[in-house]
Amino acid sequence: MNAEGIIDRRSVHSKRIRESENDHYTESEKQALEARINNLPVTKTMYRIFTLITLGMMLDGFDVYLAGGVLGQLVQTGWSSVTLNAVFISTTFIGLFIGSIITGFIGDWKGRQFAYQINLLIFGLASLGAAFAPNMATLIVLRGISGIGLGAEIVTGFALLGEFVPATSRGKWVASLSFLANCTAPITTFIAYLIIPTIGWRWMFVIVGVSSVAVWYFRRSLPESPRWYFSQGQYKKAEEIVRIFEAEAEQKYGTKYPAADLQDKEQYNQIVDRQSRFSELFGKKVIKRFVLACLILAAINTAVYTFVTWVPTLLVKKGINISHSLAFTTLMMVGAPIGAFVGRMTVDKIGRKWNIVGAFILTAILGCVYAYQTNSAAIMAIGFFMTVCLYVLMAVGLAVYVPELFPTPLRMRGNGLAQAFGRIFTIVTPYAVAWLLSNQGIVSIFILMGIFLAAVAALTIVWGPETRRQILK
Repeated sequence: MNAEGIIDRRSVHSKRIRESENDHYTESEKQALEARINNLPVTKTMYRIFTLITLGMMLDGFDVYLAGGVLGQLVQTGWSSVTLNAVFISTTFIGLFIGSIITGFIGDWKGRQFAYQINLLIFGLASLGAAFAPNMATLIVLRGISGIGLGAEIVTGFALLGEFVPATSRGKWVASLSFLANCTAPITTFIAYLIIPTIGWRWMFVIVGVSSVAVWYFRRSLPESPRWYFSQGQYKKAEEIVRIFEAEAEQKYGTKYPAADLQDKEQYNQIVDRQSRFSELFGKKVIKRFVLACLILAAINTAVYTFVTWVPTLLVKKGINISHSLAFTTLMMVGAPIGAFVGRMTVDKIGRKWNIVGAFILTAILGCVYAYQTNSAAIMAIGFFMTVCLYVLMAVGLAVYVPELFPTPLRMRGNGLAQAFGRIFTIVTPYAVAWLLSNQGIVSIFILMGIFLAAVAALTIVWGPETRRQILK
């Protein structure tokens, strides 16, 4: 039999399997199942999913934030230069760009489970390799490979958790993930402060590499998203996942778990049989949200990674030694978990939209003020408050709001492509920062960044929908 015949038979077989899975599911039963998915009880499986996703995101953050301290020492010891550091950072974001796109398509096509199993392994093994890099060129190549896994983790983690947790508390759950993930900012800079000046930068890569492989091992048994199964028309598999949670709830409370409330059936009428083509991402209903998501992520990524990654190098260029530079950065980065916590507490009260707009405007103002400071106390104080605002944006904008802008069949691709667009800015930014630093000074960097943030804030006011407490379509 030829290859085409084999493919045709497999296609027919797969179609029959899908049809058998969908047997006996009436429209009313589909609506009931969707309501159950939106109201999954909080059980030990929910906490296990949250814990393992959180550990992966924390390692992702550790791997991103270690760059600042490592690059500062590499410049000071002559192992690297400002130009090579720019290549290192840019290559990282090229990897993030590739990872964001690939995982978006894989996550919507093959499922969330397949996507999140492989990304940790990629950046874990690449980080271990980076610990043994013989020169800066090798380190840059390995960093690019690591970036692919990092980009995939960011796209998968927030979107995946949002598809499991109840709709009414989704903001707090996902913002809590962002809060814990961003605790790695001060933790990483503190560890860098202890390790880099004493036993060297290579051990930073050893820590993240070994830890990533360990978490990958324990994440193998995480369940697939029932919402993804539902969006693919695999209702039987979706219900099997839902029953795991409901059975645990019944065991916990000693009674049958109450059925999901279907009083407001109208909200479920448009979410059955929702398989979507990729072209719908650019259709009239989604295109504005997609463009807004791209610009929000471009602004957040540019602001966060320009500030976090370059601060140690900027302080070294001002004449502060690497040890004091890392100490200053550690104190400023305490604002990261505080900002993420503020976002967690306000995301379901103030809402997504106005949290984002306010944080963008405050970041723009504080950045311009920060650029003119020469006093150490002022640098740390303003840098701290700027970090708080930046990580409100990370918790509310990147983690919660952007994935909510897309329907389930397009969520991973929409989020992934928007993340990739944001990476384009961060690929170019290191070279722009290096040029501005050498030719125009630090002030120009923060003024240009402030203008960009203010412009995106204005667009969010005009185009941005409020997604607070809305079910995921």
